[in-house]
Amino acid sequence: MSDDQDLVTFEDVGTPERDKPPFLRLPEPAKLFALRAERFAALAPGHQLEAYLSFLGGLSEAQATLAATIDAPGLPAPGDLRLRAANGMPLLPREELATDPAVSEAFDRLAALLADVAMPDLARAALSRAVAAEPEARQAMFAAVLADAVPVEAVAEHIFAAAALQVVAALRSARLDPAWPQPVADGVCPCCGGPPVASVVVADLNVEGVRYVQCSLCAAQWNHVRVKCVSCGSTKGIAYQEIEGIADTIKAETCDECRTYVKILNRRKAPELEAVADDVASLGLDLLVTEAGWSRAGVNPFLLGY
Repeated sequence: MSDDQDLVTFEDVGTPERDKPPFLRLPEPAKLFALRAERFAALAPGHQLEAYLSFLGGLSEAQATLAATIDAPGLPAPGDLRLRAANGMPLLPREELATDPAVSEAFDRLAALLADVAMPDLARAALSRAVAAEPEARQAMFAAVLADAVPVEAVAEHIFAAAALQVVAALRSARLDPAWPQPVADGVCPCCGGPPVASVVVADLNVEGVRYVQCSLCAAQWNHVRVKCVSCGSTKGIAYQEIEGIADTIKAETCDECRTYVKILNRRKAPELEAVADDVASLGLDLLVTEAGWSRAGVNPFLLGY
């Protein structure tokens, strides 16, 4: 990103009122990670983060294989799920995953799949340390990812932990009845309680132009009206920032009420956009927006070091 790039601010008039779109779109894990791998591979050549994007492409491909080959984790009883929904709670609280044996098993399987994936020596060493960690230390690592409290000195290990957690969480949410999850709170996934990674204006048949927020952990998507802060729900002081001279398919939706932002990706203009991959590739926008005084409300497990 050159030093002369600036932010451009503009307003979004939203889309006309329409019949209610589905509130929830559940993830399709194997397809999800495979498409993410393809997108990282397409974004990498010539990018300033080429080496990192290429590595993340290999990691996502391993996640896709893992999602297609491991057993789906069990779910609570239907009565418990309905009770949680009725009380405005996430149906599958992410905190439960820290001590779930399925996550540790998925991590070991993922590590084996990464044996032939090209990665920097420092990343390979971090993976080895994570694999060799005692059970208590590994659980602490999972808990730190789930609490969005990753120590800066161990970011690399936690990226691999987050990758395993994503797969298990997506497999769990994919098994839910889509009619059960209900709105919980602004910026909270109704399935697992995770924070958003970004929001997407979709181009799918029957919901074209509708905005969905995507969970950073399980990848479930929930409907959120446009021109409304994902973080605090305010409709005041909402603006959209973009980098001057760069394609306007990715913007940062900023809120002057809570001084946070979440990116919004427009698949109507660029159907190939993928929330996690394009969020990483548009890191330059994050740098400019944070320099201008807003804090990132979304979480991306592959941007833990930024």
